[in-house]
Amino acid sequence: MDPSALAALPEPARRWLARALPPGTPAWSVAELSMHGEIRLGGRWRAFTARQLIAPGNGFVWAARTRVLGLPVTGFDRYGPAGAEMRWRLLGAVPVISAAGPDIARSAAGRLAGEGLLVPPACVRAGWSAGPDPDTAVMSWILGGTREDALVRVDPEGRLRELSMQRWGDPDGTGFGRHPFGVALSEEAIFTGVRVPTVLRAGWAWGTGRQAQGEFFRARIEGVRFR
Repeated sequence: MDPSALAALPEPARRWLARALPPGTPAWSVAELSMHGEIRLGGRWRAFTARQLIAPGNGFVWAARTRVLGLPVTGFDRYGPAGAEMRWRLLGAVPVISAAGPDIARSAAGRLAGEGLLVPPACVRAGWSAGPDPDTAVMSWILGGTREDALVRVDPEGRLRELSMQRWGDPDGTGFGRHPFGVALSEEAIFTGVRVPTVLRAGWAWGTGRQAQGEFFRARIEGVRFR
């Protein structure tokens, strides 16, 4: 990565990416990740393992395995130019979740806009603008013809700490719309020279009095392979 490529970015974005990407880092645009953690389903936290292929600005596939009532549930969420879908099955045969359509695609686009942070080399080509506070910047992607903005918070040393956005979804069952969503990021590891945040907590109602109730995802990234 040529340091001059960061020159035009807002200072917090430049601070993060200069720390994450040593000079000479290839302009990788895709990452394959492995992770484990907990996801809240039916009001209970359930352990999961997952692999994800993510190409910021283009799409992702997240394939995971968990258990409900002791029985295996496997499936995937995906998003790309053709749209989005969620397909999950119990025992590999009984449908548990099957969803697609415009609202699912818009929600998945917001997810991709945020998860792009896990592929720092690709974030250099995102749209960037100044945030409302000195340690924030806004990362923007055009996905499905709509601009998705994510507010990124960076600490003084250049570590990512938080992402927040108004993401399309229906978290409370009252209808789809834009709702506060966010991710807390902590710890980091170096994969092929690139610093990546490795501990994530995500949820709806971010920054409100209902943030604790809205949290539904906790994960630790174990491996990243860029290409």
